[in-house]
This record gives sequence, structure tokens and C-alpha cells, in this order.
Amino acid sequence: MADTSTQSIQVQAPLDQVAAVICDFPRYPEWADAVKRVEVLEEYEDGYAAQVRFVIDAGPLSDDYALEYAYAEDLSRIEWHLVAPSKMQKTLNGSYDLTDDGAGATTVTYSLEVELSIGMLGMLKRKAEKMIMDTALKELKRRVESLGKA
Repeated sequence: MADTSTQSIQVQAPLDQVAAVICDFPRYPEWADAVKRVEVLEEYEDGYAAQVRFVIDAGPLSDDYALEYAYAEDLSRIEWHLVAPSKMQKTLNGSYDLTDDGAGATTVTYSLEVELSIGMLGMLKRKAEKMIMDTALKELKRRVESLGKA
């Protein structure tokens, strides 16, 4: 059974800049440590990625999987789901909800629903999910804010 986790972080950048980093999939290996390769498999007519293949290596956990993406018209919500089960995952659904906080800041709320193909104790799974989400949000924040200072 898949569990859903949610965490938020405030990024000191406007919503459109945060969304631009999230949607720039080919550059993920530059700033997301576990992401080793990314390939956009399909695009929508507007140029946004429809399906994206990821190769990740996070020490003992490595995987190769494809996600299908959907976007709110104003990019305030970017969501995804696993196209087909992978070596490590049966289910992977997630979203970024972006809220304009005014004064050039954006709150990013990351929701993640994961069901692994391998057995894992509930406590260990929740700890791993928290670590994945913490890392993803902190890396996103660091990337977006560093681009704003460039």
C-alpha cells in the first residue's frame, strides 16, 4: 500500500522562476545529487515535458523509471505519476504546489506517494521518504536561489 507524505519549504524567488527550475528536467543532474541521467521522452505541444526518464543512484537505492507529467496552466501545480513499475517502485505519484507568498517568495509544497517493489519496514520507509523529500526541497531551494544571485 502506498503512503503519502507532504513537506513544504519557502524559496526566495518568484513562482515563475521556481517552476522554470522544476520544469528544466535535463539540468537535474547539475543540482539533484541522486539524479544521474534525465531524458525527456515526450513533449506536449507547448514544449513542456510529458514523459521523462530518470536514472537515479542514491547509494543502496538505484533505479531507472519514467514519469508522466501534467501542469496547471499557471504552473502553480506540477504533478507526475510512474508510467510503469520499475525495479524499485510499484507506485510513484507526486506534485509540487507553488504558492506566491508576495515580495518575491514562493512556498513549495511537495507531496509524494510511493509504493516500493521491495519490502521495507514502515518506520524505515517513512524515514527514507522524509530524507528524500528533505533533500529534494533543499536542493531545489539552493538551485533556484543560486540562479537568482547570478
